[in-house]
Amino acid sequence: MAAPADVGMAAGPAEATAASELSRALGRLLPGLEADSKMGRRRALEALERALDTAAGPGSDPVTFQGPWAGLLLPRLLRLLADPAEGCRALAVHLLDLGLRRAARPHDALPRLLPALAARLVRLEPTRPPPEGCEELRLALVQLLGLAVSLGGAALAPYLEDTVRALRSTLLDPFAAVRRESCECAAALARATPDHFHMQSESLIGPLMQTISHQHWKVRVAVIEATGTVIQFGNAKSVDDILSHFAQRLFDDVTQVRQAVTSVVGGWLLSLRDRYSFFHKLIPLLLSSFSDEMPEIRQSAASLWEKVGLQWQKENEEDLKDKLDFASPPPPHYPPQESRPGLGCRELVFRNLSKILPAICHDITDWVVGTRVKAAQLLPVLLLHAEDHITQHLEIILRTLQRASADEEKAVVSSCTRSAELVGTFVSPEVFLKLILAMLKKAPSSSGLLVLASVIRGCPRDALQPHVKVIALELAQPHICQGSENDLYLENLLLCVQALVSVCQEDCGAASLKLLEVLVTVMAVSGGTGLGDKAQKTLDALAVVENVPSSQDLYRKHMGALLEQLTALQGDWTIHSTELLQFIVLLTQSGSVIGENLQYVIPTLRTCLQPTTDPHMRLKLFSVLSTVLLRPDDTVNSQGQFHGHLETVLKDILVPNLQWQAGRTAAAIRTAAVSCLWALVNSSVLSATQVQEAQEALMAHVLSTLEEDSTVTRLMSCRIINTFLETSGDAMDPDKSLKVYPELLKRLDDVSNDVRIAAASTLLTWLKCVQNSEGKAYYQSNIQYLYRELLVHLDDPESAIQDAILEVLKEGSVLFPELLVRETEAVVHKHRSAAYCEQLLQHVQATAAVAL
Repeated sequence: MAAPADVGMAAGPAEATAASELSRALGRLLPGLEADSKMGRRRALEALERALDTAAGPGSDPVTFQGPWAGLLLPRLLRLLADPAEGCRALAVHLLDLGLRRAARPHDALPRLLPALAARLVRLEPTRPPPEGCEELRLALVQLLGLAVSLGGAALAPYLEDTVRALRSTLLDPFAAVRRESCECAAALARATPDHFHMQSESLIGPLMQTISHQHWKVRVAVIEATGTVIQFGNAKSVDDILSHFAQRLFDDVTQVRQAVTSVVGGWLLSLRDRYSFFHKLIPLLLSSFSDEMPEIRQSAASLWEKVGLQWQKENEEDLKDKLDFASPPPPHYPPQESRPGLGCRELVFRNLSKILPAICHDITDWVVGTRVKAAQLLPVLLLHAEDHITQHLEIILRTLQRASADEEKAVVSSCTRSAELVGTFVSPEVFLKLILAMLKKAPSSSGLLVLASVIRGCPRDALQPHVKVIALELAQPHICQGSENDLYLENLLLCVQALVSVCQEDCGAASLKLLEVLVTVMAVSGGTGLGDKAQKTLDALAVVENVPSSQDLYRKHMGALLEQLTALQGDWTIHSTELLQFIVLLTQSGSVIGENLQYVIPTLRTCLQPTTDPHMRLKLFSVLSTVLLRPDDTVNSQGQFHGHLETVLKDILVPNLQWQAGRTAAAIRTAAVSCLWALVNSSVLSATQVQEAQEALMAHVLSTLEEDSTVTRLMSCRIINTFLETSGDAMDPDKSLKVYPELLKRLDDVSNDVRIAAASTLLTWLKCVQNSEGKAYYQSNIQYLYRELLVHLDDPESAIQDAILEVLKEGSVLFPELLVRETEAVVHKHRSAAYCEQLLQHVQATAAVAL
């Protein structure tokens, strides 16, 4: 039965009567709620639910329902929240939800409802489970708490502590749905009690931040949005506690999570009460979304940032009056692909840059890749806003870019390159060159060169023009252009030249010598990598801006100066000397220009190819010289002046290196020297007289090389001797001639068939020379010995050798045919096959018949 006080709560007689009737109807059901059996209590709750649906349905008067609800149902239902039966607890929660929604004054229930909910939701200890063990019921309880918050409004203020205590527990609930509902409830609580919430808001930040990394992305989004509302209506000091967590969420794989961070941070920048104190902390978070992979997030961040700038500009109109009235135009050569931010946005970044930069400079070298990438992506956004104001922070920016440009992550390097280009756009070259060149002078590095290349690329041509010579001169300094053989270092050095040529165009003409020196160094040191091709393309581009037909003309213009500078210390060169490698590049790449500068080339070769110099260097130079001599008209003899240096090449370069010395390295050098000689005598550069001069100087040395271990050396030596004999004809001194054939006969026993055939061919040429000689009789005994030795090889197992020897004997038969016949008939029975002997005899007879 309803107490008189409960019934009196109705507003008028009619309402009082209706309330009394409802109280009596409900009172008949209430004793069942105290039943000992759970089934009894459950049936009573179900009956009560039906009664409420009938008597207090959606169309009923809330005022009539208020009295019975507050006096009869509420206390009993709250007690049932601790009922042992899960079903009873669930029905009790449902009826409490129903009652709150239909009561006229739901806030009257708060004094009893909120402590009861807290009792079921708050853990006594963090490690223990909550009193309510059922996940679905905890969710229903949190939803009931949310309903109480939304209906209670400002009346919740006295019970804020109980509510927050319950939320601190449910925000860490194992059930994801409970956490999401708790986040919504926390946000609703903040909005409902704006005047008092700040006293309790800080206690919610800890649980929220513990939940922000939850595995369910919807929970993470709910936490971020709830945190935004909690701090918006609570204590703004908590911003410091959440910054690192929000920054981490910018790396979230889920787009919605990153979008939530962007929206919340943008909202704070627009409406947080103490936002001016946190601009330097919040701006980086919002601007980081400018580089998000999703276009919608980038657009959202840009839109929010524009609103922030406009709002700040409006709030500070007095301070910005001059800048607004006399708006400065965009800086000249503003990046065409970028749209200039508004004045408010630019001023916000400029005024906070000194506080933001240190954090970025720290994060850009963080051990976590993602952090480095985000920090590097943020830096160009800030520089684009700061424009020429970055000059006052230039030293720390350049130092940071130099460190970060050495990162292994391409995204970091790419962003740093973009930042450096903006430095070049907004800062005077006189300022940034002073700092960058000083860094390179102190410690040359590939990252420092990359920064220099990038700032040059971003700098306007008219601003850079007065400094072209200074840059080129510094790049050509040995401590920079020869600072490392690392491919990345050389590539970035090449980038500097490419950037200078690309930006300054014809203005590079004043510094083309130094730029050519750098390019030659890159080609020299890079070895077999693709950098050589890139350097050649850059050289071609330099030739274009120099207005010369080709890179050959560029070499022609500066070859003398380059060689004079390079060869100053030629006596100290080794295989590892950069100057040697540069010299080789000039020999191999300049083509016909070599022939115009033999006064530098030949003396340098003579100095470097002496037996006392580095053997490996000599090997390298002989190889290059052989290559050059294969095309003499296009290289050393392009001006027809090589003959003037022939004596130096023969006597001062080749002769000393053909002399026998012990060791494999010495043998390799002799092979290289023989190759060089073969290239020389086989080319069209020497006249017959000059070949004879070469023979006089070198024949004895070449004959000695027939005994070399190297098959290639022996083969080329045979061919060289053959060329000497063909050129000299019968003019060769008989005594010297007789020293030739015994050495060639030895080569018929060579292990290489190629050498044997070459030796046979050379013997044939020697016999031709003897035929043309006037004193054939002088050679008779030697020819007889030669016949005998050749007839031995006519029975060689190799048919190719037999054929070659047969041709030699046929050629030699003209000298002393009777003698050859006797010698042949004396050995024919010893041969395995008489076929070749018979061919030879037939040839001799046929030749004799023709002579008659």
